[in-house]
Amino acid sequence: MHIILNAFSFLREKLTQNGFSYLNASLEIKEGMRVMDVIDFMGLDESLVEAVFVNHLVVPKETKLQDGDRIALVPPGTPGSYRLMLGMKESSPSQLA
Repeated sequence: MHIILNAFSFLREKLTQNGFSYLNASLEIKEGMRVMDVIDFMGLDESLVEAVFVNHLVVPKETKLQDGDRIALVPPGTPGSYRLMLGMKESSPSQLA
């Protein structure tokens, strides 16, 4: 099964150290793998990935991947306002007032 991977910020260095590309990188994975399995497969600690995009949508790390999916790994530290705009954090009723 084939996916396309992108990673941001310090995750790029970690992936390079682990022997993986990080920019529009073609990655062969096993059928039925979830995002969290891919993170582990690449030698990353799951806590280093705050958000995951699959095909341009924020999804849980438990999401099962399909052939041809495009995934992006976002580390902690994304500025607050962008977290909300990117869908990494939902607004609460008090934030909407």
